[in-house]
Amino acid sequence: HVQLVESGGGSVQAGGSLRLSCVASGNTYGRYGRSCMGWFRRALGKEREGVSTIDSSGYIIYAESVKGRFTISRDNAKNTLYLQMNSLKPEDTAVYYCAADRSGYCVSYDYWGQGTQVTVS
Repeated sequence: HVQLVESGGGSVQAGGSLRLSCVASGNTYGRYGRSCMGWFRRALGKEREGVSTIDSSGYIIYAESVKGRFTISRDNAKNTLYLQMNSLKPEDTAVYYCAADRSGYCVSYDYWGQGTQVTVS
């Protein structure tokens, strides 16, 4: 069993920054480094959307809405995923989730965190 736990959310004024972290724990056994990791978000009253993904080779995709403002990274030795969020906008307000696709193909996510709230005013 693998658990993903997000942290780093909070309230910030427009233009500010936050850094989200997601730590994988449990039965990782080095599998984390072969996984595709992603950040997703769900705004109140809206469906979940992808924010950014980083696959096992380090290939990164960003949603157009966050490109140039957000940076995804991973530290495989620490089983940790990060999302640096700069120039935050009110429309970034959402619950942010990290997820892992153990197949590495970024198509079907096996594990999800509980989410962390980001509020931009």
